[in-house]
Amino acid sequence: MANRLAHETSPYLLQHADNPVDWWPWSAEAFEEARRRGVPVLLSVGYSSCHWCHVMAHESFEDQATADYLNEHFLSVKVDREERPDVDAVYMEAVQAATGQGGWPMTVFLTPDAEPFYFGTYFPPAPRHGMPSFRQVLEGVRHAWTDRREEVAEVAGKIVRDLAGREIAYGDDVAPGEQELAQALLGLTREYDPQRGGFGGAPKFPPSMVIEFLLRHHARTGAEGALQMARDTCERMARGGIYDQLGGGFARYSVDRDWTVPHFEKMLYDNALLCRVYAHLWRATGSELARRVALETADFMVRELRTAEGGFASALDADSDDGTGRHIEGAYYVWTPEQLTEVLGAEDAKEAAQYFGVTEAGTFEEGASVLQLPQQDGVFDAEKIASIKERLTAARAARPAPGRDDKVVAAWNGLAIAALAETGAYFDRPDLVDAAVAAADLLVRLHLDDRARLARTSKDGHVGANAGVLEDYADAAEGFLALASVTGEGVWLEFAGFLLDQVLVRFADPESGALYDTAADAERLIRRPQDPTDNAVPSGWSAAAGALLSYAAHTGSEPHRTAAERALGVVKALGPRVPRFVGWGLAVAEALLDGPREVAVVGRAGSDPAADELHRAALLGTAPGAVVARGALGSEEFPLLADRVLVEGAATAYVCRGFVCELPTTDADALRDRLTP
Repeated sequence: MANRLAHETSPYLLQHADNPVDWWPWSAEAFEEARRRGVPVLLSVGYSSCHWCHVMAHESFEDQATADYLNEHFLSVKVDREERPDVDAVYMEAVQAATGQGGWPMTVFLTPDAEPFYFGTYFPPAPRHGMPSFRQVLEGVRHAWTDRREEVAEVAGKIVRDLAGREIAYGDDVAPGEQELAQALLGLTREYDPQRGGFGGAPKFPPSMVIEFLLRHHARTGAEGALQMARDTCERMARGGIYDQLGGGFARYSVDRDWTVPHFEKMLYDNALLCRVYAHLWRATGSELARRVALETADFMVRELRTAEGGFASALDADSDDGTGRHIEGAYYVWTPEQLTEVLGAEDAKEAAQYFGVTEAGTFEEGASVLQLPQQDGVFDAEKIASIKERLTAARAARPAPGRDDKVVAAWNGLAIAALAETGAYFDRPDLVDAAVAAADLLVRLHLDDRARLARTSKDGHVGANAGVLEDYADAAEGFLALASVTGEGVWLEFAGFLLDQVLVRFADPESGALYDTAADAERLIRRPQDPTDNAVPSGWSAAAGALLSYAAHTGSEPHRTAAERALGVVKALGPRVPRFVGWGLAVAEALLDGPREVAVVGRAGSDPAADELHRAALLGTAPGAVVARGALGSEEFPLLADRVLVEGAATAYVCRGFVCELPTTDADALRDRLTP
């Protein structure tokens, strides 16, 4: 019999709809019921492509005896962290404060007033590795609740008070300058892994936002070390197992320092951010590898994550059926020498094994290897390798595919829109720009209401009930702004403006300029979440600063620019200390220091190849955060086009920064030089 999750839209919640646990979705009614019954609340938070979430579900939530105990003594609430990042953030902060670590699945016990009093992550079905069993935890919590209720209430109250006292004090609201950005670069240099690329040890995450900062810093200052770290890290990742050598696209992270063995789930946000970064690396260096990876990653997103409605699904699972009925991690992606021989024949299998680093011992589990592109001296026949890849791809397609989380998240679709729009423009792939337009159209049609309020998710064309958080407004605006620059359609600038006005009114603190992750009129949690650090994605805070700055450059709006500058105060405080965790904020600060530059390209009505050439030159300029407006003479599509005229009847480009404009030019090469600091 299905539980109360059967009517939810989240694929993660639907995975638990047939559990014997009487799950409730997060709702006021759930806590009212807990109050009525006088029982504590078990809050379980996870997401659909989380491996250990599936493990705990199978071991405990599908177990009838465990479910019976839960149903009798607790009220159980299941949350998809990707639908409710605000709920996740608030309780994860409590988990980390109490235990020193966090992760998913997140297991928190709450009072009926939603105050947390006991925390954990994964609990096994039997005691092991020093961990109590889940049943032992449940029994312990139940006895504490029954026998020591006052003590539990006291602990919960103290935790909530401690959380309330953790408001961010980040110094002033002044943006970072040359000194802070130089210190951030020095800090990154200290943490850089020169042998393998990337930063820190294992597990190693793709540092897409830090690479964007390094590329912008190099563009603005000429610092060769910054470009070297960006280029080498991108090459190491692209050659490693974290990159899908057959199908394109990146896995979530590498479990080792060498980028060899990934955690195999593929997230939309990683691929969107990395696609854009590799496209920007190509723009800066002309690297053929960067071009290939940007295009393959874009094609992966369109081919495997695009939904029937034109949006982009959240993720592909790490686990899949290995062909024997076992659901194991990486089964879809890994190869043994025997499997290569079966598909390719002995001779080609030997060449494929050498090319992709497949060994007899294996680089993964049970003698299987993750495909890589190891650096080696041998010369390979390009046609032969293309044929091998084609046959392996076809054979892999016959394997049971990993599950897909089909929900469309506004923020991550915004990141994908920006990546596909720019990649399509750089490499003359109008189909990629069309895919970006279709996703943007879905956000406007389905996620945006007539008051410019944004819903966080949709699935199968049905909008979810959860309100957008700051990152949704900021990243969707970022996508719309990139689309405006690429397409020359001013309507996308207007939609970005609608979203950013909401940021100013509903998410910003008018006194300090600080930003909150939830709107002032959102559901009240035990505290209003607020996090300026960039982790897997740009924080809502830094993403908003970037979009506000670009919008101000397009429109001349002083309130938007001031809000961006004030928001960057936190980057001034954090950048020199923890640069790895404010990469996007540092990238935005680079754009602010450079202007950012405002480019207007005016052409004749109708087809104008000269205007097309200038527009392309503008898009390929490396000046950090430059914005581009393109239109015909007399067009009112963009504020930057106002009063612009053609020079001697020819298409003309104008470049301005800091309230000062250079002489207009009709020469694409001259324009490119002006946009290459």
